[in-house]
Amino acid sequence: MLDHFRMFADYNRWANRLVYAAAADLTDGELWESRGAFFGSLLSTLNHVLVADRIWMKRFTGQGDTPASLDAILHDDLAALATARTAEDERIIAWIGSLSDERLSAVLTYTTLTNQTDITQKLAPTLGHFFNHQTHHRGQAHATLTALGRPSLILDLAHFLRTQGSQWA
Repeated sequence: MLDHFRMFADYNRWANRLVYAAAADLTDGELWESRGAFFGSLLSTLNHVLVADRIWMKRFTGQGDTPASLDAILHDDLAALATARTAEDERIIAWIGSLSDERLSAVLTYTTLTNQTDITQKLAPTLGHFFNHQTHHRGQAHATLTALGRPSLILDLAHFLRTQGSQWA
């Protein structure tokens, strides 16, 4: 199970790099243009993913900043956001690498941000949500990029495993 989550951490870093590289060619207007994603624009969507990752990492580790809302704009320019994304991806990889099977089966209790409810569940399924959340919103970012006329990206996990993640295959 640990290798499964280590693979997802590596995959997320790879996929995030592709999305951010594709976004680098956009104008500021295009980055902020709402194209129907849940958080509107590409930059808002990418900020949300970083916001959520920081919230979860604070829950998991007890360290780091916790943004006050799910739609917080942590960085209003892509370069600064990309730098923060890279640092967060490395933080995620390092933390996942520190886990043990025993820790994966332990419970985690946290309070939700939106309705202040206490939740207790095992860490492993919570990590499943953590990585799935990134994939979900990265799909919205990809749809926004293609709506803005950019070429479609190949973000499939299978493609990652065949081209970059052979150690996980």
